Amino acid sequence: MRTPWRRLAAVAVIAAATGFATLAHAQQVLVMVNGQPITSYDVEQRTRFHTVAMHKSPSRQEIIDELINEKLKVDVLKRYKLEVTDKEVDQAYGRMAQNMHTTPQGLSQSLNQANIDPGTLKERIRSDLAWQQIVRGRFQQSLQVRDKDVNDALANRKAEEQEQETTGFEYTLRPILFMVMNRNDTEIETRKKEAEALRAKFNNCDEGLPFARALRNVVVRDPITKTSADLPPVLRKVLDDATVGRLTSPEITQQGVEVFALCARSQTKIETTIKRQVREELFAQKFEEVSKRYLAELRRQAMIEIK
Repeated sequence: MRTPWRRLAAVAVIAAATGFATLAHAQQVLVMVNGQPITSYDVEQRTRFHTVAMHKSPSRQEIIDELINEKLKVDVLKRYKLEVTDKEVDQAYGRMAQNMHTTPQGLSQSLNQANIDPGTLKERIRSDLAWQQIVRGRFQQSLQVRDKDVNDALANRKAEEQEQETTGFEYTLRPILFMVMNRNDTEIETRKKEAEALRAKFNNCDEGLPFARALRNVVVRDPITKTSADLPPVLRKVLDDATVGRLTSPEITQQGVEVFALCARSQTKIETTIKRQVREELFAQKFEEVSKRYLAELRRQAMIEIK
C-alpha cells in the first residue's frame, strides 16, 4: 500500500535528462464523474507524475481510471459530511518531504522543475486521506485482525523467525529542539554546544524541562511513548544504556539540533516485532480487499460520462 515517494528526490535530475517540455495548460474535459470534470491537463499531469516519480508509464486509460477513483473517494467523503482539510493535506505533504530529507518548499521545487504541479500530488494525498477515513469508519468490524489470525499466520513462518523476546521496555521521551534559523555551519555548531551544555546540567525531567523552555529559540515538544518493538536495535541500545532523567546525544535535523529527554523507562509485555509485522500485513490485506469491493460498488452507482 505504500507509495515510493522517496523516488521523488531524483525528480529534478530525471526531468532534466528526459527533457520534458514546458507545461501546456490544456483544459479539454475528458470525463465527468458525478458532475466533476477530469481534464486533459489532469491526465497529462498524472502521467508525468507516474513517469518521473514512480519510473513507470501507465496507459492513458489506467491514468483516467485512477483519476475517476480519486473523484469518487473525495465525493463519498462529502456525502458523509466529513472533510479532509488543507491543513491535513499540507501536514501529510510535509511529512513526505521530511522522509525525503527536504522541506515542503524543496519538494515543490523538485516537482516544478519536472513541470509537475505540486497540486497534482496534493490531490492524490487528499483522496488517499479521505479514503482511509471512509473505509476505516464504514468497515471497522471487517478490518479487525483477530489474535487467532495472527497466530495462524505465524505458524507458517520459520521457527527462527519467531524467536523474538516477548518482554521489553516502554520509553517516555520529550524531544527538545534547538532551532537553527540560518542553517549555516557556524550556527549549527553553536547550537550543538548549547545542547551539550544543557545535557551536562539536565538531571531530571521535572526540573530540566522548564529550564530548557526558558532557553533562547528552544522548543520542548509533547511527550512521546515508544516500546522496544517500535525502535531499531541501535536506537533501542542507546535508550537502554541511557540514564532515566538525562538527555541523549545531540542530533542534527532539518529544523536544528535535537536531543531527547528520557523521562521514564519501564519493563512491559510487548508484541514481538514479527508478530506486529504479521498483524500489519493482515490488516493491509483486509483493507485492500474491502477497499476494492467498495470502490467497485461506488463506480457502479456513479454517473460517469466519457466525453
